[in-house]
Amino acid sequence: MDQVRILVVEDEVIVARTIANQLNQLGYMVTGKASSGKVAIAKALESKPQLVLMDIILKGDMDGITAAASIREQLDIPIIFLTAYGDDKTLQRAKLTQPFGYVVKPFTSKDLKIAVEIGLLKHQLEQDLRENRDRLATLLNSMSDAVIATNDQAKVTFMNPAAELITGWKQVDARGKDISTIFNLVDEITEATLENPVIKVLRDQKVVYLDEFTSLITKKGKKVPIGDSASPIMRRPNQIDGVVIVFWDLSERRQTELLEKALNQERELNNLKSLFISTVSHDFRNPLTVIQTAVELIEIQGDNLPAAKKSSYIQRIKGAVESMKQLMEDVLFMGKSDVGKLECHPYAVNLEQVCREFIEEFSLVTNDGHQIMFTCHSESTDAFIDEKLLHYIVINLLSNAVKYSPKIKNIQVDLTCDSIEKVAILQIQDQGIGIPEVDQRRLFESFYRASNVQSIQGTGLGLVIVKRCVEAHQGKISVTSQVGVGTTFTVILPLNIVSVQESAE
Repeated sequence: MDQVRILVVEDEVIVARTIANQLNQLGYMVTGKASSGKVAIAKALESKPQLVLMDIILKGDMDGITAAASIREQLDIPIIFLTAYGDDKTLQRAKLTQPFGYVVKPFTSKDLKIAVEIGLLKHQLEQDLRENRDRLATLLNSMSDAVIATNDQAKVTFMNPAAELITGWKQVDARGKDISTIFNLVDEITEATLENPVIKVLRDQKVVYLDEFTSLITKKGKKVPIGDSASPIMRRPNQIDGVVIVFWDLSERRQTELLEKALNQERELNNLKSLFISTVSHDFRNPLTVIQTAVELIEIQGDNLPAAKKSSYIQRIKGAVESMKQLMEDVLFMGKSDVGKLECHPYAVNLEQVCREFIEEFSLVTNDGHQIMFTCHSESTDAFIDEKLLHYIVINLLSNAVKYSPKIKNIQVDLTCDSIEKVAILQIQDQGIGIPEVDQRRLFESFYRASNVQSIQGTGLGLVIVKRCVEAHQGKISVTSQVGVGTTFTVILPLNIVSVQESAE
């Protein structure tokens, strides 16, 4: 192992020689001796020792403290003061040069060895610490993620270039400022100010992650969507020395997400249009075929056509026309709803009375053998409701109940007006084929039909119309069903809607 090279600065020749001998006996190499500050500086620059032993009082205009300061400024060399002066004033001056030891004369060889070894060790540790700090700074400055560090008072102590770029703050301007000034966060949607993650970390002493849809307000007031994490810097267990925030700009990713969402919506719309055209075309074609066939039969048989058959053909034509008319009304209703033109015009009605009228009207039109049982559970059923939209709700739900129930089964309709909650509850229950659980959550999607009703004629628009009429009243609709047992639709509507409302999309 190479000998440690030491420069001795001492204006007393005998003392300097004694120190040099002690060092040589201890296994160190003395590169030279100097008796003044100027000579000490020159010899240090020339021989570049690994350590300097410096007396404070020297001959000439420059004392040891001044010489040590000059050497420390020009060379990274540890300096140990060997002096007979141990007073506070001298000690305070000596501390300004950041010495690596301070030994008061007289001292022994053992004292000298301890001072030299500790000085060398402290210098090596300082070098390692500086190198690690430089390496860490280089790493942080080269990171694409932004990094901000604070002390335990939430004051900024460090910012890397990426953080400067996103926040708009330069490190020199941000250092010492409160983190909330530099790292100002808001909710992207509501724009409400959010609690700073540094404050959370200092309070809770654990890592904190930003919520989704968080934006940073830059120095110039620009809103930038970001993601981040904030972690405590621990000096020792249970003692936080500061916080480090790592964050990144999500603008590009957010734009990509919005573009993908828009493309998916456009794709879904195109699919819906295709399904709409296919479904409507199919459902128009069936009644048209019935009409065409009936007309051709009437034309072929002419006057020879028996009255009973003629009446049957005419009924088939009327039914087909009615079917086309109903489909056209459904399509127009959906179109009006889709462009936000569906309005709710409430006025005073007696719910029990109108529900009985709707059921009677429906029974006369269908006349297919189903018995509809209506029960009103409330004495007062006065309400402010849009009767036209309520008609859509009741008739469509009754149509579904009848369509998917055997003729021998009854349909149960229950009406309850809750004066406390100020809502009307309408339930329509059938004993039909029921709806598979997997299909129930998609029942109110346009053109969607349950997997067990594909062989039964229908467009998949009825329940969509019902839901939009319910939403126009600011109400709710739910379904419970069991395959082979039956289905119950529950509609809850406010009893008093006093202003015109547009339907929710």
